[in-house]
Amino acid sequence: MSVLASNYVPGLYVEDHAIRVPLDWRGADPADVLERGLPGGEDETISVFYRVVTAPEHAHDDLPLLVFLQGGPGGQCPRPVSPTDDGWIAEAISHFRVILPDQRGTGRSSRIDAQTIARFGSDARAAADYLKRFLADSIVRDFEYLRLKEFGGRRWVSLGQSYGGFLTLTYLSLFPRGLAASFTTGGIPHVPADAAEVYAHTFPRMAAKTKRYYERYPQDVARVAAIADRLAAGDVRLPNGDPFSVRRLQMLGSDFGMKPSFERLHWLVDQAFTGGDGTVAAECAGDGSETADVAGVAGGAVHTGDGAASPVTLSTGFAMNVLARTASYERPLYWPLQEFIYADGEMDRPIDWSAQHELERHPEFSTDARPLMFTGEAAFPWMFEEDSSLRPFRPAVELMMQDTRFGRIYDEAQLARNEVPLQAAVYYDDMYVDSGMQLDTLSRIGRSHAWVTNEFEHDGVHGSTVFGRLYREALERGDLEDVLAGR
Repeated sequence: MSVLASNYVPGLYVEDHAIRVPLDWRGADPADVLERGLPGGEDETISVFYRVVTAPEHAHDDLPLLVFLQGGPGGQCPRPVSPTDDGWIAEAISHFRVILPDQRGTGRSSRIDAQTIARFGSDARAAADYLKRFLADSIVRDFEYLRLKEFGGRRWVSLGQSYGGFLTLTYLSLFPRGLAASFTTGGIPHVPADAAEVYAHTFPRMAAKTKRYYERYPQDVARVAAIADRLAAGDVRLPNGDPFSVRRLQMLGSDFGMKPSFERLHWLVDQAFTGGDGTVAAECAGDGSETADVAGVAGGAVHTGDGAASPVTLSTGFAMNVLARTASYERPLYWPLQEFIYADGEMDRPIDWSAQHELERHPEFSTDARPLMFTGEAAFPWMFEEDSSLRPFRPAVELMMQDTRFGRIYDEAQLARNEVPLQAAVYYDDMYVDSGMQLDTLSRIGRSHAWVTNEFEHDGVHGSTVFGRLYREALERGDLEDVLAGR
């Protein structure tokens, strides 16, 4: 196992590694590829980068292996600056040698962005077929090949966060022999997969989250309305030149399932206006104050400080922060692949922009509705027009939306007879992955156990409690006996 680099960060010893894997895994098995060798052409393989992280005192100890399956889609592995920077790591390095892979197409693993897709030019079909190679069926085969080639075929424990839970079930479906035990946090998909079903559950939860946000910060009803009214009037641009539309503003609800998302949005909106003290004018709120009722608010002016009202002017800092929170430069695959994580094998119907169709059933999410509602983790066609970092993906994504043939990711019969211990944290109020649907799936997976809690949001694993709780439950149940014995 060659080391590209090694270094210490506070509390951690880190090694960088990379291997080559087939670009196209169709019809291939990782064990067979290991035996006969990789495809010969340079364009037939890609690079998968991974880090091995340990506590400094365990740098050379023979510890059990834990592979982290990152959330996403299109998310790279954590870049920790300390063990407590990402809460689960501090607990994990006490027991494991931790493997942090960048999933193919992300981070340093043959990263895909708008420039990559632009090279396909007008050949949208080739670009679409290329993007299909970066979904769960290929990601899991990469990891299984990595386990066989670089870790001697030793079974490892997996920890899947969010989309990493989806990958966990794919791993358990295709290569259960590679796993000694599995943990998931907020990431058990509904099996069988159905994008339309997912979004039918998502939009009511988004409406409820938006209502809770306005209840906590009632002054933001008028402030958000004033921002939306100014954007609806047109001719507002983000600092990179992209149009700043009302629907782009609505995207700021994408992290409402994380803590402290309400506070992040509140303080962002707090500094939206220039001039005076930035207070929304009385006639804007309709009752002489910023704390208008959640219903029927207009917008359009701010106080100058002397009681007069002036037209809304949005601050450059506000626009810059909106750009940073809604652009796709850091996670270029997140929106292009978002709906295709629900594509499983031969499908009866195409996905066909499932979130958009569901949105159209909810007039309360209209851009001219007040109070303005915020959308969540959902990709819409307009994003691939207004976001310049996504625009090159549009032709390929449009084709994929009409496709019905994808790689197989779940084997329900195999999951039913699963023998790998699976411990899942199910967040009762999870905005992104419906808890009822998670529990339904778990009821049909062998040796699965659920810890259901409303103490945490979707990102609970990043704190200091969740993984430790899951680990202790598995330990006390005897599910880690083989792992700790090195079997």
